[in-house]
This record gives sequence, C-alpha cells and structure tokens, in this order.
Amino acid sequence: MRLIEGSHCITGEEPAVELALREALNNAVVHGNRLDAHKLVHVRCRCKVGEGISVIVSDQGQGFDPRTIPDPLTVENLEADHGRGIHIMKLVMDEVSFEQRGAEVHMCKRAARHPRAEMRSDSRGC
Repeated sequence: MRLIEGSHCITGEEPAVELALREALNNAVVHGNRLDAHKLVHVRCRCKVGEGISVIVSDQGQGFDPRTIPDPLTVENLEADHGRGIHIMKLVMDEVSFEQRGAEVHMCKRAARHPRAEMRSDSRGC
C-alpha cells in the first residue's frame, strides 16, 4: 500500500483499494491455499497515473466457482460471521472478476476525476 500511495495513481481512493486487497489476500491465504505455508500468493499491480490501478491476486489453490458464493445480503446470511469478502471487493472497486477457475481475482479502481472531466467523457480506463 505504501507503493500504491506513493504512486499517486488513485489519490483519495487508497482506502477502498486497501480494503479490497486485504479481502482478496485473506481469501487467497485462507480459502485458496487453505493456510498451507508452502503455497504462495502472488500480487501484481499496475498503475497508470491519472487513469487508475489494476491489482491481480492469485493463489495456488484449486479455485472456485464465484457463482456458488451465497449472497451475503439475503435474510438467512445477514448474521453470518463470514462470506462478505467478495461482496466488499465488488462494492469498493470499479471492476472485479475471477480468472483461472477462481484462483485469481482481477480488480480495477479508476482514478477519481474532476466532475467536469467526468461530464465530458465516461471512458475511464484501468
């Protein structure tokens, strides 16, 4: 996060990226690698100043089907003590997708824009 903050590519959006990154890392270690200290978690980050940041977190687990994850907002899941990580990532990031059979999460956060710039163009890339 110090490198991301120092890059100034998403000024003002760092807390959102940190929250999503923490959730992705936790999922990779706990669910993907199943706390196996011999398995690695890789983080790749690409920053484009003025455009945004993309982060990829991959683990060495078997992956999963994101469509099978229960909705944490349904009545039966509201009081659960787990199961909100993916939902949180999707709330705070602009784009979240799963690749490599779910063993890799791709996240994107666009840089905050001046309101006038947003009115001129909606084509903000990550």
